[in-house]
Amino acid sequence: MGRFFLVSFFIFVFSLPSYCMTYRQIRSSYESSFLYEKRGDYEGAVKALMPLYKAYPEGYTVNLRLGWLYYLMGKYANSIYHYEKALKSVPSSVEAMLGLSLPYMAQERWKEVESLMYRILKIDYYNYYANLRLSLALRKLKKFSVAEAVARKMLAIYPTDVNFLNELAISLYHQGKELYAESIFKDVLILDPENVTAKKYLGLLKKERKGKGAESRPFKTF
Repeated sequence: MGRFFLVSFFIFVFSLPSYCMTYRQIRSSYESSFLYEKRGDYEGAVKALMPLYKAYPEGYTVNLRLGWLYYLMGKYANSIYHYEKALKSVPSSVEAMLGLSLPYMAQERWKEVESLMYRILKIDYYNYYANLRLSLALRKLKKFSVAEAVARKMLAIYPTDVNFLNELAISLYHQGKELYAESIFKDVLILDPENVTAKKYLGLLKKERKGKGAESRPFKTF
């Protein structure tokens, strides 16, 4: 039974119409690809997978990896193509949807990111990265109150997570709740003293406060 399950799994993952490549050949292709990626040679990492891709063009695993490698190369159209092929093979794959969100975010296609993250939440309501990327997409679409709600939902289970604390504070900032946002950014610096985002927004708040103070002072001539 166990042997049958393993064979069925690899047929499913690689979408094998027949055993065109041996286990040793498949493993060698991936080992070479990972080695090239580690060296920063993403083109070489892709080329190492081409024999595997030609043998199993609809395979889930090879398309998932090609999506990642093309994303690293900045070839976002190629990345989207392969992530979508992986999703066609396994429509419920959360990892493929998260992967697909990467080239979407790189291209600032925030509506697509929002839609994709909601698809994930239907499968995994508290998925960390899906909620984080959803909050980001909602902010980019200026849906600040909805982004705030997402951040609060996640902070209920990750109360000291600096990413979601920043997301909450940024959403509050853009809703004009500066004092509330400032207090959260200061809390973030307690948890993460070098947090770049918190420092950036605290600097903005300080600058804005000085600007407002200068405007409110009466004009004097000497």
